[in-house]
Amino acid sequence: MPDPRGFLKVTRRETPPRRPVDLRLRDWKEVYDEFSHDTLKSQAGRCMDCGIPFCHNGCPLGNLIPEWNDLVRTDRWRDAIERLHATNNFPEFTGRLCPAPCEGSCVLGINQDPVTIKQVEVEIIDNAFNEGWVVPLPPDRLTGKTVAVVGSGPAGLAAAQQLTRAGHTVTVFERDDRIGGLLRYGIPEFKMEKRHIDRRLDQMRAEGTEFRTGVNVGVDVTAAELRSQFDAVVLAGGATARRDLPIPGRDFEGIYQAMEYLPWANRVQLGDSVVDDDGQPPITAKGKNVIIIGGGDTGADCLGTAHRQGAASVHQFEIMPRPPETRADSTPWPTYPLMFRVTSAHEEGGQRVYSVNTEQFLGDDGKVTALRGHEVEMKAGKFEKIDGTDFELPADLVLLAMGFTGPEREGLLSDLRVEMSDRGNVARDDAFATSVPGVYVAGDMGRGQSLIVWAIAEGRAAAAGVDRYLMGRTALPAPIKPTMVPQR
Repeated sequence: MPDPRGFLKVTRRETPPRRPVDLRLRDWKEVYDEFSHDTLKSQAGRCMDCGIPFCHNGCPLGNLIPEWNDLVRTDRWRDAIERLHATNNFPEFTGRLCPAPCEGSCVLGINQDPVTIKQVEVEIIDNAFNEGWVVPLPPDRLTGKTVAVVGSGPAGLAAAQQLTRAGHTVTVFERDDRIGGLLRYGIPEFKMEKRHIDRRLDQMRAEGTEFRTGVNVGVDVTAAELRSQFDAVVLAGGATARRDLPIPGRDFEGIYQAMEYLPWANRVQLGDSVVDDDGQPPITAKGKNVIIIGGGDTGADCLGTAHRQGAASVHQFEIMPRPPETRADSTPWPTYPLMFRVTSAHEEGGQRVYSVNTEQFLGDDGKVTALRGHEVEMKAGKFEKIDGTDFELPADLVLLAMGFTGPEREGLLSDLRVEMSDRGNVARDDAFATSVPGVYVAGDMGRGQSLIVWAIAEGRAAAAGVDRYLMGRTALPAPIKPTMVPQR
């Protein structure tokens, strides 16, 4: 039973303070200070345990949010991690990286600030690791069935852990040199330290999951070999085809995709020797005028990375208008609110510029030196130039953070001959099966670029589909309803 007056007694939403900007820019550690358990318990007590918990609908994983909120409030932390792990394999990832659609659906958010659901989640799992409660859960028996999981991002890891625990022999293939996908090389250290990935991988190895890095499936291992060696395959390679900006000057040196830039900084923090003759990463913002094109999370990741590398100046461009300070009328409760947000990277400096379009890159001697653009406004669903708003801005480094258009088709997907959806993703049915028997798909490769919670939810659901295909039935949970899955 929750505290029936909790939300009346504690009306102020509290989250952990961020470390001072001048301090955190000197390192790559996570930006938040510690949050006391007493404060967290009072925040969890704001949860009303609603008769209809809309936070469940907001969370693709179906997290049992009111339940573990009250368990934290009453100091039952061991029970809380059991309820959290019942629906989420990796709350240490989602608690740090998810934009928290559950909070946008919180009933308390109708007339107050919503419950700090995301913070309660991450504190539960961090406490569980500290207490030694997160232990390997190997299967009681093996089924003799083998499964290949292609891709080691959150969808692939979730599918692999579920299938391993069901008794199947699972091998995860990753073309990079370390496991983790975008968690490893796309998310900066200051948002999630990579030790969180490593300790979870230790658990998965102890459970029996095998990991093979440096293997580009479709090149090093052909599609035919994969299907002949394994009883089932899960495609979880993500949506890695990057959206480009094909305008005059795009070929100048100094213009890079965000995912060409971010991995170098992560590799340095991991201790890799990836430096040039001056002791700097091959792509660095040090001393440069940086322009980031794209106003989303990846753009913010580039922004925080550029700050820590010592950029001379940073501008972040967004073609859309500036969102309102409070929930936009177009996204009423309980939908995820469109509103102006300030990430830790935005606190650290730089200028955010809205309603601008880049029309040309300028350069000298083959290197980018400036950007030419203009302001735009939306008319009849199209962006139109505002006359008299042309400008030029110095640029030594331009980073394209405009998202992804879908999975890479050449290689594995073309060799498998899986059907593709109208949106350019791998088509699947309501069991996450592709058009090729025994081949399933989860995460961004089938859904398109999306959230980490969707990736984990789809990994779990695809695992249930694979288990049913191999065994005729399954006890694995499938958190996503068929109506929530794009159909073929």
